[in-house]
Amino acid sequence: MTSQATTAPRFGLPLAAPRARVLGEWLSTRDAAKWPAPPEGDGRPVMLIPGFLAGDPSLTRMALWLRSGGYSLARSGIGWNTGCMEPTVEALAVRLERAVDRTGKPALLIGQSRGGSIGRALTVLRPDLVQTLVTLGSPLLDQLAVTRRVWPSIGAIGLLGTLGVPGMFSLSCLRGACCARTRAAVVGPFPDEVEFVSVYSRNDEVVRWEACLDPFAASLEVQTSHVGMGMAREVWTELAAALAV
Repeated sequence: MTSQATTAPRFGLPLAAPRARVLGEWLSTRDAAKWPAPPEGDGRPVMLIPGFLAGDPSLTRMALWLRSGGYSLARSGIGWNTGCMEPTVEALAVRLERAVDRTGKPALLIGQSRGGSIGRALTVLRPDLVQTLVTLGSPLLDQLAVTRRVWPSIGAIGLLGTLGVPGMFSLSCLRGACCARTRAAVVGPFPDEVEFVSVYSRNDEVVRWEACLDPFAASLEVQTSHVGMGMAREVWTELAAALAV
């Protein structure tokens, strides 16, 4: 089911997703022979950016689905997505530029959760590399619009990064100068020439769904969990339809 957001966001607590829901979403695309028809890639590169505490393997199934539609996969190279946003965006831009140069076509960029926020920053800073940005359950209006269950993980990573542990964002990334450019790009004006779709679910158990309603994006509502959004058949079906327009 799709809908366009027309009301101001209210940051309420989402419902917790039962394990059965996530299992059902995983099973919905387990059999490749029953995948919904993918969007037509025609050799265009696609890069999938995983969420917080996740890596490229978390989006492998969606990547294979898109590759079956003719997209050329460009991996993000992210292992856990706990790094400082500025160098992460810079590294992704290098990888994406290589893919665009190789194919001669701007990319489809898909980011889940924090990966979508990073994807938005990358698109704003390098709109020449991106044809379409899709975000999956990404807190675009406020990167900290998450449920209480996520705070301990964020705090632990932030503390480790502040103490100097490599590969971890620090507390200065939130307010300091190190990520000022990319923080501004996450919430700043979006390039008119790039298509932007923000997928969200009111059943999201991690991100407060209202934070996904970016005014620059076409908001696409689904009935999935946060964790299962990248592998749910419903999301794939709706996404294929949206990208075909």
